[in-house]
Amino acid sequence: MNKRTLALLAAFGATTIYGLSHTIAKEVMPTYVQGFGLVQIRLMGAASLFWIVSFFIPKQRIARSDFPRMVLCAFLGMALNMLCFFKGIELSTPINSAVLITVTPILVFVFSAVLIKERLLLPRIIGVVLGFVGALVLIFFGGEIRQDAPNIPLGNLLFLFNAAGFGMYLVLVKSLSAKYTTVHLLKWLFLFGFLMSLPVTYKEFNAVSWASLPFEAIWRFGYVIVGTTFMTYLLNVYALKQLKASTIGVFTYLQPLIGIAYAVFVGADVFTPSKLIAAVVVFMGVYLVTKRYETTA
Repeated sequence: MNKRTLALLAAFGATTIYGLSHTIAKEVMPTYVQGFGLVQIRLMGAASLFWIVSFFIPKQRIARSDFPRMVLCAFLGMALNMLCFFKGIELSTPINSAVLITVTPILVFVFSAVLIKERLLLPRIIGVVLGFVGALVLIFFGGEIRQDAPNIPLGNLLFLFNAAGFGMYLVLVKSLSAKYTTVHLLKWLFLFGFLMSLPVTYKEFNAVSWASLPFEAIWRFGYVIVGTTFMTYLLNVYALKQLKASTIGVFTYLQPLIGIAYAVFVGADVFTPSKLIAAVVVFMGVYLVTKRYETTA
């Protein structure tokens, strides 16, 4: 099997792990843990894994001048992003989270246009508008209130904040990722994110009845830590070394499809007409924003 095939499998594996995580994380909330408590489990577990791995690879010194940017990236990409995402899943549904997470590329473009003056093209502007229209449809018409989704509009709004935080993180972390290895960068980001989130997450984390947790909850916790956090970063890094960024971008469209299919298959969610319309509009927006355009000098 050649390197390109392995890279494609790695990218598909990471996308599949992400897609399934919407439902797998939802299935432990709020029965065994609430959203903020799961954030602490994920951040603490991921930080531990990356720090352990860092002892087995060549050391790398972080420049003191880069720590302020690291702290900001940790707040946006680890603290704010995860707090909004997991609390959103607790309040809303897996399909809503799978669709709304795809607005991240749109927000990356918006932030890039503002911060680094990326060129504005009409198709991309239309894509931004479509993406936000689709997101608003889901926020306000994303489904009826049900026992395991007590506040869908608020949960959907948190997904949008999650995407915004992660989008800004991707723009700001780019210069750091060019200077430092993935493991050494992430070990600090997850540590900072854990410390910043602790005042918010500790109460719900402490409320978990660890002694009485069934295996079905434990393996899902493990999936969130090892799969969604640790393995996906490693798989994506390997894929990026072998494939073009545009090729990786195609997998953006697979994640929500996998997430929706799995949620419907296991009966965790229902795909309603309003969700279908919103998903199509969001996908159209993402396509227009991420499509490569030929420009004249």
